[in-house]
Order: sequence, then C-alpha cells, then structure tokens
Amino acid sequence: MEILTQFIDIVLHLDKHLAILVENYGVWVYAILFAIVFMETGFVVTPFLPGDSLLFVAGAVAAAGGMDPWLVSGTLIVAALCGDNVNYWIGRFLGPRVFQFEGSRFLKQENLERTHAFMEKHGPKAIIIARFVPVVRTFVPFVCGIGRLTYPRFLGFSVIGALLWVGLLVPAGYFFGNLPFVKNNLTLVILFIIFLSVLPGIIEFLKHRRAAAAGQA
Repeated sequence: MEILTQFIDIVLHLDKHLAILVENYGVWVYAILFAIVFMETGFVVTPFLPGDSLLFVAGAVAAAGGMDPWLVSGTLIVAALCGDNVNYWIGRFLGPRVFQFEGSRFLKQENLERTHAFMEKHGPKAIIIARFVPVVRTFVPFVCGIGRLTYPRFLGFSVIGALLWVGLLVPAGYFFGNLPFVKNNLTLVILFIIFLSVLPGIIEFLKHRRAAAAGQA
C-alpha cells in the first residue's frame, strides 16, 4: 500500500519530483525520462507509468530553465519510437502466449481484447490515436505485431504518432506550465490531463456496456 501511495504522489507532483531529479542528476535526467517513456510504451507490463502528464511537466520544467526543451523533445520522441518498436517485435515473436499466465495483475486478457477492438474500429490510424490514450498506447504496437501489420506501415504511423504526442504535450507544458494559475494548481491540471487521457476509454466502456445491455434486452 505504501508503494501505491508513493506512486500516486509521484504522478500528482511530477513537477516537484522532476525538478529534484534535475537538481540531483543534471543531464542524467534525460536518460531517466527516456527510460520512463520507453518502458511505458515498450512493455505490456508497464502501462501504469506516467505518460501524458510527464510530457506536460517536462515542458514546464524546461520553460523554467531546468532542461533544454529541444533536447527534452528529441529524447522523448526517440524513447517513444524505441518503445513502440520493441513492443511491436515482442508481439511479432511472442504473440498472445505471454497472456497465458492466469491471474496475472499486469498481463490481462481484457486489455488485449479491448485493444483488438480499438484496432478493428480505427484501423492502422489507431497507432496515432492510441498515442493519446493510456494503456491502449502500450498495447497497440503489441497487437500490430501479433496481427502481422507490415513493419514499414507500422513504423510510418508510429513516427507520426510520436511526433504529434511529444510535439503537442511538451510545448503545451512549456508555454502554459509556468503561467501563475497553472503553476499554482498544477496538481489539478495533472488530474485534468489524466482525466482527458482516460476519457476515450471510459466512453468506449460505457458504449460497450450499453450495447451489451441492449443485446440482452
């Protein structure tokens, strides 16, 4: 329970924790940012790591002079692309076999099925859309690998998605993160970003429940 509490504190106060990392580790903070985004997008067992909110806060810290905004953006784009590619090839070689562990907390079959449905609905452009949807963005490259989507096509959509994801959220943090209102209410802003991120999933879940209820009726 203590670990969960610490994790929630880190997510909600990313600005303070990231500023401390910059102060303590200097340029190594870029490697830390790379590792977090790489793991969040590259491994199906780590979809819980901060993504959207981390990018926004990284932009805000860069605006305050703690980091170079261009180096931050470049690092995060490369991390997102590396994560996508690793995840794609894991799906290509291992496929659904990694979901055969019963009772796993992380490898949940429903997450795989939800992502399959997402891909069926949106097609390859789901790779771009999923960039802005937590959990789904972790599973989409994996599902693309399972579904044998050709690698050049996957890579093209992955590059566009990474550029848009980082190119929108980091500048948003850079230009708005240090406004007095945003800076004084950053926890609420982070919660709002998280809410906007999970909103598409909530809508899809409600639609699914409504369709299931209509089918039973």
